[in-house]
Amino acid sequence: MLQRLVIRNYAIIDYLSIEPDTHLNIVTGETGAGKSIILGALSLILGERADTSVLINRDEKCVVEAYFDVQHNTAFRAALRAHDLEEDECQCIIRREISTQGKSRAFVNDTPVTLAVLNQLTSLLVDLHQQFDHLALEDDHFQMEALDAVAGIGTSFKAYEDAFVRYGAISRELSVLREKQHQWQKEADYKKFLYDELVEAALKENEIESAEQQLKRLEHAERILTALQTGRLVLTEGEQPLVNEVKRISQQLQSAAEVMDELKPLQDRLNSVYAELKDIASDLETLEGRVNIDPEQMQLLQERIDLGYRLCKKHGVQTTADLLALQSGLETELRATLDLEEQVETLQREWEEAKERVWSEGEKISKQRKVAAPTMSKKVTELLHLVGMPNASFKVAIDALPEPSVLGLDKISFLLDANRSGQYLPVFKVASGGEMNRLMLCIKSLIAKAVHLPTLIFDEVDTGISGEASRQVALLLNSLAQHHQVICITHQPQVAAKGSTHFFVFKDADADNRIKTKVRVLQPEERVMAIAQMIGGDTPSDAALQNARELVS
Repeated sequence: MLQRLVIRNYAIIDYLSIEPDTHLNIVTGETGAGKSIILGALSLILGERADTSVLINRDEKCVVEAYFDVQHNTAFRAALRAHDLEEDECQCIIRREISTQGKSRAFVNDTPVTLAVLNQLTSLLVDLHQQFDHLALEDDHFQMEALDAVAGIGTSFKAYEDAFVRYGAISRELSVLREKQHQWQKEADYKKFLYDELVEAALKENEIESAEQQLKRLEHAERILTALQTGRLVLTEGEQPLVNEVKRISQQLQSAAEVMDELKPLQDRLNSVYAELKDIASDLETLEGRVNIDPEQMQLLQERIDLGYRLCKKHGVQTTADLLALQSGLETELRATLDLEEQVETLQREWEEAKERVWSEGEKISKQRKVAAPTMSKKVTELLHLVGMPNASFKVAIDALPEPSVLGLDKISFLLDANRSGQYLPVFKVASGGEMNRLMLCIKSLIAKAVHLPTLIFDEVDTGISGEASRQVALLLNSLAQHHQVICITHQPQVAAKGSTHFFVFKDADADNRIKTKVRVLQPEERVMAIAQMIGGDTPSDAALQNARELVS
């Protein structure tokens, strides 16, 4: 709800402060007094682009500031949180500034915002109906909300909404999994080939490196064998085996040591050398038995090494461990592919169940809408006849959607036959600006009790009508204002008389003889006079004054 609107240095407005009440606020004044200027200033708050031509006084910036009561506007406060803006539980201050250089800035609770964000936020605070403003009647969400309000759809739509949210979440998850599955399947055959190739190679841990060492040993087997044999022959065979010679020398020293004590340590050392040489000779013989000159084994080792090198080069790795790690990774990926197929199958079943529930809940709502549509069509048509459109016929058309949407299974269209032609067309294509305003008034008065609406501003909704039609428009506005804040600019006395607060817009000269737009709240007698002037001109007759008092009473 708009609590206060402050305008500084906008066009021919020096300073204005307007505080509308919570019900029906009437704005009147002579043509050209500045009512449209006030709406222009308010449009800045709603996110319209700024026009530097409004800066008549180039020495000061233009400021338009609006104070809103948002205590019960949960949608607006949620939108503030969504944009990470400071939230006050009770009030929101929106300010628009145009600098002396023509630069425009917007603020929400003193935080700068873009015009796109401002427009989105203020759409939850103010609904401005001007001539030829038909955006709401092109909005599927508004049309659906209006019909659902007449149908009394509440908890059933919540059930549908919950089902649709789950259905949408599963649909998105399933789409991601299927895309992943599609990508994996394109690579699966090649990965399977690589994996099978590695499995067939049957590499053991460190096999390539071990085979290289074995092959190197086999390639030098003759040289190794010659060395081993030569050493063994020198130590244990031949004409004078070294082991036997050392033994003989040790025995001789043993005899000499009996008479020369100093030889005993040498004899002991020779005994140690003798034992060591015997061990060496034994080890040489053992190793000699292990050296095997086997061309077939060499061929097998070479083949394994060649296979290992070929696989390393193919996969851009260096070692057996790298190939085994690659094999393990491919196995994991292939197993994941199988797991993914199972996930897709499971999720597909959940998706089918979710879709079935969405259709089931949606069909319940569709039935309620189809019952309510003729009722709404009839009531709106009746209201249109009352507000000066006697030949108009309104119709709510419901068409089935091929797939569920966030609004249900239906596409709702508001159609109008303005002249009993028998041809119904979308209202925004056939209704004039004044007719559009009256149609919106009829629809919103019908749903006022069931739907939360922001501050409603009607700009000359009664254009082109008079008499009884004007009285009916006044009654609808008054009825709408019982549940919502309404601001209405009017030239009709019947409408003006229903206001709970009456603002009068006028022009006045300042001390420098410059014309400025001003606004004041009319007191009861001033209000009677203003309405009488709307009836009978600047100098109303007694009859006009009496008529005005009757209208106000």
